[in-house]
Amino acid sequence: MEFYPSDMNDFRPDRRQFLSLVGVSGGLSLAGCTEPRRDGGVEGGSAHSIDRDDLADGSTFTDVYDAVIESVTQVRVFGVDDPLTDQEGQGQGSGFVYDENHVVTNEHVVAGGEEVDLQYITGDWTSTRIVGTDRLSDLAVLEVEHIPEEATPLPLAQDRPVVGQQVLAVGNPFGLEGSMSQGVVSGVDRTIEAPGQDFSFPNVIQTDAAVNPGNSGGPLVDLDGNVIGVVHAGGGENIGFAISAALANRVVPALLEDGEFEHSYLGIQLASVDRFIAEENDLEEAAGIAVVGVVDGGPADGVLEEATSTTERGGEPVPVGGDVIVELDGEPIPDRHALSTFLALETSPGNELEVRLWRDGEIVVETLVLGTRPTE
Repeated sequence: MEFYPSDMNDFRPDRRQFLSLVGVSGGLSLAGCTEPRRDGGVEGGSAHSIDRDDLADGSTFTDVYDAVIESVTQVRVFGVDDPLTDQEGQGQGSGFVYDENHVVTNEHVVAGGEEVDLQYITGDWTSTRIVGTDRLSDLAVLEVEHIPEEATPLPLAQDRPVVGQQVLAVGNPFGLEGSMSQGVVSGVDRTIEAPGQDFSFPNVIQTDAAVNPGNSGGPLVDLDGNVIGVVHAGGGENIGFAISAALANRVVPALLEDGEFEHSYLGIQLASVDRFIAEENDLEEAAGIAVVGVVDGGPADGVLEEATSTTERGGEPVPVGGDVIVELDGEPIPDRHALSTFLALETSPGNELEVRLWRDGEIVVETLVLGTRPTE
């Protein structure tokens, strides 16, 4: 089953094609405060403010680190339920200065906490107030009582990242304050499953920069110090993920203004078209989105037609009949990643979309109005 952030109900046949999201999603672990801190954990400081003689020359990465580190914070969350002891514990993650009064982090870093404090690399502490959170993009905005003069806002990148671009992940893995790891952008436009949830995050950046528990909410920056993503999770060895700056550029201003962000909603269950689906539905190429199901009362109800049956190929079910989406408002939609990115970055609830689709052996154009995705 192919699932993306517009959907609420999950079509779950046995077919691995339908169940797979990115191939590594089964090993995905959030890199924030999902586990409260307990005595005996690794701790350490950066000693950033200590003047020393005979320092090494460093590199370009050192220059970027020095330019951004004072704007990266450690996030301490108090009152988090500890599943191992059934008592309240303390969680931690990372964040970065967004403007003169606010810090951005992950929603999962602050979720469930009673109080949230920040510590800057200078050692300064400050209390915060949660301004807004969005579970569907895993972003949160904190209003802070104090930002040091040296901690200037880090700009969100305006250019889309490219594979091979050098990046740095700056944050506090395992509570090790002011850490940096280096890597490249390994992939773009990923759609990754939210651990333990029945929705996915769109337009995610993949990197091989080391990402560990405590990094979540910190910035993934380019060599100009621009934030290209908000570190979200680690999926396995040499695989980390970040919520894209493009999505953050949409969500964060809404959190500041309204405390929430409304996501577009189609109300369908879907599968990316592969060779089997193309052959069974007489498609010219293996591209597009097969409408497996339509949510009752959703925006697509009465507009799009769902698969009418399934057939078996290689011992696995393949949807037959129904619509195959090939374009939205003139934008090609070859797979679920393209669909989730288009909906997340280019649309808003209430937008009217022209849907170009394959139905009953011919191209048909329908129009529908996007809804607001339910948060539960």
